Amino acid sequence: MKIKDRINSLREKLNKHNINYYAFDNPTISDYEYDILLKELEDLENKNPQFINESSPTKRVGANPIKEFGTIKHSIPMLSLANAMDENELDDFNKQIIKIVNNNIEYIAELKLDGLAVELVYKNGKFAYGSTRGDGFFGEDITNNLKTIKGIPLTLTGKNIPELLEVRGEVFINKSDFENLNKKRIKKELVPFANPRNCAAGSLRQLDSKITSKRPLRIFCYGLGIIKGINFDSQKNFLSYLPKWGLPVNPYIQVGIGEDFLKQYYKKAEKLRDTIDYDIDGVVFKVNSYELQQKLGNRSKSPRWAIAGKFKAEQGIAKILDIQISVGRTGALTPVAKLKPVKVGGVVISNATLHNQDEINKKDIRINDYVFIQRAGDVIPEILKVIKEKRRGNSKKFIIPNICPVCKSKVFKKNDEAVLRCINENCIAIVKGKIEHYVSKNCLDINGLGTKIIDLLIENQLLQNISDIYKLEVKDLVDLERMGKKSAENIINSIDNSKETTLARFINGLGIRNVGLNASKLLEKNFNNDISELINCTYEDLIHINEIGEIMANSIIQYFSNSHNINNINKCLALGLKFNLLVKNESLIFNDKSFACTGTLKKYSRSGIAQIIESNGGNFSSTVNKKVDYLILGDKGGSKLSKAKSLSIEILSEEQFLKLLK
Repeated sequence: MKIKDRINSLREKLNKHNINYYAFDNPTISDYEYDILLKELEDLENKNPQFINESSPTKRVGANPIKEFGTIKHSIPMLSLANAMDENELDDFNKQIIKIVNNNIEYIAELKLDGLAVELVYKNGKFAYGSTRGDGFFGEDITNNLKTIKGIPLTLTGKNIPELLEVRGEVFINKSDFENLNKKRIKKELVPFANPRNCAAGSLRQLDSKITSKRPLRIFCYGLGIIKGINFDSQKNFLSYLPKWGLPVNPYIQVGIGEDFLKQYYKKAEKLRDTIDYDIDGVVFKVNSYELQQKLGNRSKSPRWAIAGKFKAEQGIAKILDIQISVGRTGALTPVAKLKPVKVGGVVISNATLHNQDEINKKDIRINDYVFIQRAGDVIPEILKVIKEKRRGNSKKFIIPNICPVCKSKVFKKNDEAVLRCINENCIAIVKGKIEHYVSKNCLDINGLGTKIIDLLIENQLLQNISDIYKLEVKDLVDLERMGKKSAENIINSIDNSKETTLARFINGLGIRNVGLNASKLLEKNFNNDISELINCTYEDLIHINEIGEIMANSIIQYFSNSHNINNINKCLALGLKFNLLVKNESLIFNDKSFACTGTLKKYSRSGIAQIIESNGGNFSSTVNKKVDYLILGDKGGSKLSKAKSLSIEILSEEQFLKLLK
């Protein structure tokens, strides 16, 4: 046999074994036999580099280290899921669906893995690139790390390979593999990993993919982005096809009708939790039909057609050593229980939020009490109740003080809130919180300005508000404790780089109450990337924007009516801050085109049509203005139609719009 033929034969055998093992859970050879074949292939490729192929199984050992991850825009946003914490909330979910589609619904149920969500993109059957979920719109480019995972085929197999496939999945580590990994680390006198999820997430974010290749990562695929070349009418059909292409799918998938099915599967999965070799923290229910999914559409952060049924969190018992007050960037005084460290769900917990005085009173929580504690959603520590049988005479009641513990200013409470807030805008805790938020990853993303550095800058009166960041110079930083010239220069460079940002990031960085990143992106889009338009907008302007309600609108108006806030924004702009629109892929058909919509569409919800437009590079505007290129006209179009005609905007029927996509 010729060398080239032997190489191709080995690659084919190894790829087939990978698919049998990971996609079908049906290994046909031992690990030892697999390793022998892989070693032979490596030797042949090393001796014959002219036959090296990027899709070879040998390419899973990792690439050279990179300096930092790039970002990749998701064609269709990777939205998070709304949660149902019990069976009653599952009932509510089903009732909401029925209200919209008016019949019994076929659902598909899947286990909710406790790992890291990723997206894989295949072009003509070849793995092109992959990314993390990130903020749902942009993820980190972790292509090299994903290539090291044996369960991810570098080339799709089988028939009907799509021209383009964007598939979402969850990367995780089996419990048994995790235990073996930690045993090896302990032998080498290395610190063991805390839990499988953290280990999986950390492994995928290694700048050196050779490190990633040594971690026992696995994947189950569950979701669809964009696909070209083949169509599916349901989630079930889509999932049933993936293993044929070599992509692993969780075996515990079931289809059923109505609320009884939701409850039955939820109970079944909860019992299954302790019997399988990987962590799950709930189940995911989706409307099976893709047509109905389109009809139901999405909220700003989550689809209406899916929900995560979360399991009851793992619990433990802890002693409250003290209760201290934390002051946040909004001035909120939050009581925090300081606990005698306790391990819950593989994580050591020493703090738990008590939310407010009402919560403390309701649960009768006291210092020196023993309490049941759980990780809410398996993440956030939460005190369930006091074990009053263990209460002793040294227990002490706690009342939140009526003055701020940081600046000693008075505190206040709105009638509609349970939270006490500091009234002093110059309170160091508030200033610090605002600055920490402003420089964070989803805001201006300024590297190097961590908590300790910010503390020192505030102490030295170099930082009093966000605009002061842009006044900092290297000489201001080098005098700080443990700050070298190189570190100071890096921070200043990061600050300078942050001056060119997006309006959405800046709005998010301002920390307007009730306005997060998704809402910030809506505001950026609807106010044409112009901060002055936003500052001067009215309540009516805001309330007409889809997905912005009364509470959010009032928060925005209140924020921009404060002269201190406006002065701060103007100072930032004067110091060089400017807003750029995100660069879009020039191949997308709606690049630089803006659409609005009026009336009821036949095939799509308003959010569904917006998603299609944005995934093809366009902008969707909730209002009709001179920057809108097209108005999509549904049944019973309203005032937007008249305005579009007055501005000579091109009117499209739903059918005409869909033809543009072809």
